[in-house]
Amino acid sequence: MLQSIAVITLGVADLARSRRFYAEGFGWTPVFETPEIVFYQMNGLVLGTWLESALAADMQRPAAGPGAYALAHNVARQADVAPAMDSLVRAGGRLLRGAVAPPHGGLSGYVEDPDAHAWEIAWNPAWRIGPDGRVIFGV
Repeated sequence: MLQSIAVITLGVADLARSRRFYAEGFGWTPVFETPEIVFYQMNGLVLGTWLESALAADMQRPAAGPGAYALAHNVARQADVAPAMDSLVRAGGRLLRGAVAPPHGGLSGYVEDPDAHAWEIAWNPAWRIGPDGRVIFGV
């Protein structure tokens, strides 16, 4: 596996308040928005802000409350999702949610590391991943 973090997703209590902070405070422009999540293209990765309750439901674990987050490792092919997740479980991780096809497309699942940090392992056909592991939103 490439040494890369493709997406950092922060759980937020109020999406509009969060958007104002990032868009007006930092001056960042969202590249994708729904009523539950906002994505920002960063330098080589994507930052997501997602309603805490929706993030917890997607990971299939109780809401963590303030400070909730998920890290994501995106893979280049759909067929790479399950082997990557299996490898992490064999190495001491705990399966939170097996790989499923979300409504927006692709394939993703969650594995928790030994210290309860959630990792999403994902393939998104709309995102390009360079040979160095950099992910570009919506290309």
